[in-house]
Amino acid sequence: MPAHEAPSWLTLEAVAHYPRPGTVVPGNVSFSPDSRLVTYLFSERGDLVRELWAMDLATGERAVLARAPGGGASDADVNPEEALRRERQRLREGGITHYSWAKAADRLLLPINGHLYVTSSHGGPLRPVATADSPAVDGQLTPDGRFVAFVRDRELWVADVDGGGLGRLTLDATDTVSNGLAEFIAQEEMGRASGFWISPDGRHLAFEQFDDGHIAPFPIVHQGEAEWRVEEHRYPFAGGENVRVRLGVLDLPTRESPVIDPGSPASKLGSSAALPRWLDLGSDPDIYLARVDWSPDCRLYVQVESRDQRRLELWRYDVASGARELVLAEECDVWINLHSDLRFVGDSGGEIIWSSERTGYRHLELRTADGDCIRQLTVGPWPVDRLVDVDDERRQAYFLAGRETPVERHLYRVALDGGDPERLTAEAGFHSAVFSSDHKRYVLTSEGRSRSPSLVVRSVDGASPLELHAGVSAGIAAPGLRVPEIVEVRARDGELLHGAFYRPGHGDRPWPLIVSVYGGPHAQMVSDTWGMTVDLRAQYLAAQGFLVFKLDNRGSARRGLAFEGAIQRRLGSIEMLDQVDGVRWLVDQGLADPNRVGIYGWSYGGYMAIMCLLTAPEVFKVAVAGAPVTDWDGYDTHYTERYMDTPRANPDGYRMASALTHADRLAGKLLLVHGMVDENVQFRHTARLVTALQTAALGFDLLIYPEERHMPRSEEGRRHMEAQIAEYFAHHLA
Repeated sequence: MPAHEAPSWLTLEAVAHYPRPGTVVPGNVSFSPDSRLVTYLFSERGDLVRELWAMDLATGERAVLARAPGGGASDADVNPEEALRRERQRLREGGITHYSWAKAADRLLLPINGHLYVTSSHGGPLRPVATADSPAVDGQLTPDGRFVAFVRDRELWVADVDGGGLGRLTLDATDTVSNGLAEFIAQEEMGRASGFWISPDGRHLAFEQFDDGHIAPFPIVHQGEAEWRVEEHRYPFAGGENVRVRLGVLDLPTRESPVIDPGSPASKLGSSAALPRWLDLGSDPDIYLARVDWSPDCRLYVQVESRDQRRLELWRYDVASGARELVLAEECDVWINLHSDLRFVGDSGGEIIWSSERTGYRHLELRTADGDCIRQLTVGPWPVDRLVDVDDERRQAYFLAGRETPVERHLYRVALDGGDPERLTAEAGFHSAVFSSDHKRYVLTSEGRSRSPSLVVRSVDGASPLELHAGVSAGIAAPGLRVPEIVEVRARDGELLHGAFYRPGHGDRPWPLIVSVYGGPHAQMVSDTWGMTVDLRAQYLAAQGFLVFKLDNRGSARRGLAFEGAIQRRLGSIEMLDQVDGVRWLVDQGLADPNRVGIYGWSYGGYMAIMCLLTAPEVFKVAVAGAPVTDWDGYDTHYTERYMDTPRANPDGYRMASALTHADRLAGKLLLVHGMVDENVQFRHTARLVTALQTAALGFDLLIYPEERHMPRSEEGRRHMEAQIAEYFAHHLA
C-alpha cells in the first residue's frame, strides 16, 4: 500500500463501529478463590456480546463457563435501571457484563439485566436466584457464597442461594429514600458504584441510605419515538443541595441462623431488619460519603470528605457499639483527589497502606492502624497511579505508575520495610495487573501504540509466563493505520506538555489542522496505548488530508497536583492557552497551516472546543462541540465545586468560565452536537448557548439526537454523526 493511501476498510461505517480493531481482549479478569483458575469476559466472535471464560492454570485449557440467557440483552432491551448503570460506567458491551467470585467458595454470581444467576468453576446451566419482576441491583455474595444481598425497589434484600428463602433487610424506602444504592454523585464523580458492603466474616452489612427528596426533579423528555415519556432526575447542581446520607449496619443471616420466609418479608430476620445501627458521621450533614471498607478484623473504616473537598477524614468504627476513632485526616489547599488505595496488612489489621498527595504527588505510605506514619514507601516527582496488591507474607506492595515518563505506565514492586521500587515491566507502553489472592501470580495486560493488548499470567518468582491472549502488531490488527507520533511541546512559560499527531494521508505541508481535545482533569489524551492508534475518527480525518493533533494541557492527569491544580477556580482559561501553544508549535515546525485550524471534543472536550473558538478566534476557525458544558452552574456539585468552588464563593470565576459570557465573540464556524436525553450534561447546556447566540444574532449549526444520552450508543446515529462531522471540517477547512 503506498504511504499516502488510506486503508480501504477505513470508512465512516468503520469509524462508527465498535469494537475497534485489536480491542476484543479478555476483560474483567479475576482469579478463583483457590487461585487455580483465571476467569474473564470475552467474545470469541469478536463482537460486543461477551461470555464468561475460565483458563485452568495447571493445564492452560480454556472453556466457556457461562453465556447470558438468550444471548444477552441489547441496549434496546435492557430495563431502565440497567440502561443507566451502563451509561454511568460508559459500558458498550452486552451479554455478561459483570461477575464476581465469593471470596472463600467456589461460587460465581452473574447479574444479567436485572436478574441474578449463580454458577461454579464447573460451569453448567446458570441457576437463577431471587427472581421477581422488578430488577435486582448490585448483587453481592457473602464470603462463603451461601447468601446474596442486593437492592430491589430501593430496599436491601438477602437471598439464600441454595434455595432457603428470601427476605427484606430494610423497610423504610420511599420514592426519595433509597437503601443500599450509591447516589448519582458517587457513581458519576466519586468512583463508588456500590452503596453497601459485606463484612469479611459475612455477619454484617454496612449500607448507605440517602434521601434526595429536597432536590428538585429535573425532567428529561423522550420525544424521538412514537410514545413520549418523561424521566426525572434529582440532579444536584453546583452550589445547590446534595443528597442527605446516613450509614447503617445490619446483621446478616448465617449458616447457624438462616432466615428466611419468602411469603413474609423480614418476619424471620430479627430486629436488624427494622432497626439498623446508625453510625455517627459527624455534626456536619453536608458531607460526602467517599469510601467504606471493612478491615480483616471486621472493623469499619469510613472516608468522609468535606463539601469543599479540601479535607478528607478516615474514621474507624466498632460496629457493635458504634464508637468511632479518627485514624487520619488529609487537608489540601487545592482539592482532595479520592483514591481506593487503603489496604490492611495482615489479618489483624495492625498496619495499613494509604496513599496521599501531601507531597504534591500521590505516593504510598505504610501507617499503623491508628494512622501514624511508619514510612513513606514511594517518593519522587511522579505520582503513583494506584496500588494493585499487597503481599502480607512477603511484605511487598505492587503498584502502577509512570515514574520514568507520564506517557507510559509500568508495574512496580516495593518492600514494606523500606527500599527503592523495582520496575517489573520492561516493554514500553501501558501495563496493568490483577493478582491472585495468594499473591503468587498475576495477569499482566500490556499494550502500546504499535501493538494491541496482550495478556499473560506471570509468577512473582519469575517462572515462565502463560499466555492468555496474544497481542499483534499494528500492521496486522489495523492494516494501513499510522501509529501517531508523540512529541514534547514547551508552553509559553516553559512548562513541558505532551502531544501527539496523526500525519495526513496526502497533501503538502503545511496541512490544515484539526485538534482533538478533552482537556479536563482526571483524564489523559496522550499516552503510549493502543487506543491512540485505533482512534478511528482521528485516523479517518488524517486520511482525508488533515493533520490531527492531541495535547494534554495543564489540568490533565498523571502529572502531579500542581500541574492539575493550575486550573483551580478558572476553568477554560489556562487549558485554552496551552492548546494555543500546541497549535503554534505545530505551525513553527512547518506542519500546520495557521489559517486552517479546527477543533473538536466531547463533554469537557466539547466545552474546550467552544472556549477555544470563542476566546482564541485568531487561532481557531472551526469547532465541533459534542455534549458541551456551557455554564458550570449547570453541572453537578462534586465535580464542579472541586475545581471551581461554589457559584456564590467564586462568581467571577464562574462568569469567565462560562461559554455564555463569550458567546457574542463567535467569529468562526460552530457545530453543536447533543443527545436530548443526556442526564449527565443535559441538553439544557446546548439550549442555553443556542439562546445566547441567537440573542447575539450569530450563526451556528446544530445537530441533535433525540434519544441519545451522554455517550452515543446507536451505531446508526454514530454513523450519521461521523459523516456530519467529517463533512463539516471538509467544507470549512478545505
